Amino acid sequence: MNTRVTALTDLDLESLPALLKRHGCPPSHARTLFRNFYDNSGSLDWQAIEVGARVRRLFDGEISQRQSTILRSHTSGDGTTKLLVGMANGGAVESVLMPSHRPDRAAGCVSSQLGCAMGCDFCASTKNGFERNLSAGEIVEQFLHLRATAASIGRRLTSLVFMGMGEPMLNLPEVIGAIRRIAHGQMGSLGWRQITVSTVGIVPGIDALAEANLNVHLALSLHAPDDETRAKLVPMNRRYPVALIVEAARRFQERTGRICTIEYCLIRDVNDTDDHARQLASLMSGFRAHVNVIPYNPIGLGLSGREYRRPSYERVIEFVDLLRDQGVVAHVRATRGDDVNAACGQLRQAQLVESPQSGGPPPRVAQASSL
Repeated sequence: MNTRVTALTDLDLESLPALLKRHGCPPSHARTLFRNFYDNSGSLDWQAIEVGARVRRLFDGEISQRQSTILRSHTSGDGTTKLLVGMANGGAVESVLMPSHRPDRAAGCVSSQLGCAMGCDFCASTKNGFERNLSAGEIVEQFLHLRATAASIGRRLTSLVFMGMGEPMLNLPEVIGAIRRIAHGQMGSLGWRQITVSTVGIVPGIDALAEANLNVHLALSLHAPDDETRAKLVPMNRRYPVALIVEAARRFQERTGRICTIEYCLIRDVNDTDDHARQLASLMSGFRAHVNVIPYNPIGLGLSGREYRRPSYERVIEFVDLLRDQGVVAHVRATRGDDVNAACGQLRQAQLVESPQSGGPPPRVAQASSL
């Protein structure tokens, strides 16, 4: 009879001890295994831990160390590294490592879904539609790949954003499970306040994340201050209009005490006028959020057939100055990795284009090789 193999990343501090006990192994070994596994970026160093032969046999049969592998790795001139991570359960997702201005640190970005159903017209992630949710373990494995990649260039991964492919709030149970493993001091040890979850504005998800009391940050992908403009860019706005999602972000901030970030992708002749800046400033009145203005990263034609463009540098600065003049805390977020297609979904899109005979995602992979 075939035994179902479970990846270690799909287990936590409750399920692994229970599994060990079921097989006659001391449950206390779970903490030792997790500490060693996460400290080594997803690879157990058996010589450094003392566990019995029975535990070792579990990893020869019922438990696998990994369920993913890096299919591609591209590094841009600015140091941004984009990973295409193939999953044993099928498909591939994108993760990005972004070096900090500090020479020893880096930030990471992970995906929560395979593909995306949000249909945002300016985003590459949605071009091939939605395939499936990722498991908590598959999300954790992206974190581990990024941690290992950072270590390979002498850096330490110090923060993580759920801002890659997919809408985290539509896979919230698995996202929360991944966060608990990534942040927990006896597992990933990244820290709760080092994690940000991004959303296009799924109001029930924002409230549920606040109720989970994880002490993480929220980023709201707003991209327009009015419903007419935003609905053309983000179809979900028809269900959750601007006023509702900004109010949900305010509730999140009030409940958690965490300052929210408003992500605003600035697109030429779409959402970059003086009037848009004034409307955005009005929305932010009395709201201690930080606005990140992000010059658009071109992806070619959107779903509507329109090709969006990046504003000039001068227009970006003018837009930000208008916000600051009205008391908004606003920053320009530098675009990263343009030369390696670092916008969400672009590397996966390239993989699908280059492998048309597959008719879909890259083939299944067995077990991840050592990072």
